Amino acid sequence: MGLEVIIFIAAILFGIFIYWRESNGNALYRFINKMLNNKALQMKASNKKGFVYQQAFLPRLVYVAGAFLLIAVLFQFLTPFKIFSNYYGISIFFSSIVGTLIGTYIANFIFKSGEVIDEKSDSIEDVFQETIEKGKDFIEDLKEKGERTFDTTESEVKEVKEDAKAETKSARERLKDKGLM
Repeated sequence: MGLEVIIFIAAILFGIFIYWRESNGNALYRFINKMLNNKALQMKASNKKGFVYQQAFLPRLVYVAGAFLLIAVLFQFLTPFKIFSNYYGISIFFSSIVGTLIGTYIANFIFKSGEVIDEKSDSIEDVFQETIEKGKDFIEDLKEKGERTFDTTESEVKEVKEDAKAETKSARERLKDKGLM
């Protein structure tokens, strides 16, 4: 089980590497496309699609599984290692395929988030500056209110209390005003 986890993590890293490598250039995919398709069906020079880069899930799965199957068959017949002869070999085979696919999607997420951060970096900086300015204004308002609170005299406080007492009516007077008594 420990070897399978290590191979799974290595397959994730391998998937990230493959995706990054194909994002920089798709020479092998372009070559195979040129060999298999006629002139009218060949991909354009501006198209960056590769075996895993900018592919949907199903073609990506087929390409990755096909590549690992080819490697496994070569190992099976050219080396003394028999990959398909026991459960552990098959388990490692499938975990490497799944790990590679997960790695390609992780790399896709990293590239997409990097593009979004690059696009939004100016607006994020502007929002951050606006937030700092609003915070400074808020702190200044708090300072002004604090100074006003400490500047009030005792006579002003007494006047406010007397006004509050004069405005309050007893419960009986309020009920009479409503016509309930």
